[in-house]
Amino acid sequence: MTYIIAEPCVDVLDKACIEECPVDCIYEGNRMLYIHPDECVDCGACEPVCPVEAIFYEDDVPEQWKDYTGANYEFFEELGSPGGASKVGKVEKDATFVAAQPPRGEGH
Repeated sequence: MTYIIAEPCVDVLDKACIEECPVDCIYEGNRMLYIHPDECVDCGACEPVCPVEAIFYEDDVPEQWKDYTGANYEFFEELGSPGGASKVGKVEKDATFVAAQPPRGEGH
């Protein structure tokens, strides 16, 4: 089990969660952030600091955002487990599902 970042993060990328993460497992894609399922220690520190309430425990992802669970795993298929987001920096891609989402502006 891991934490999942869902739709409210798309095109927002606040990054408060990155600052709270004690194991550096939150990676930045082009349009949203992703939590590495193998590097996450399930501490939950990221969840309360997300200003758009986009982070959920995997079992608690709302039904309308279930596709983000698969997207979160897909993001790391090629990347593997680098052992920390700060080593990698921004990854110039997104999961297929996320890349296909319409642009989101302020207030969404």
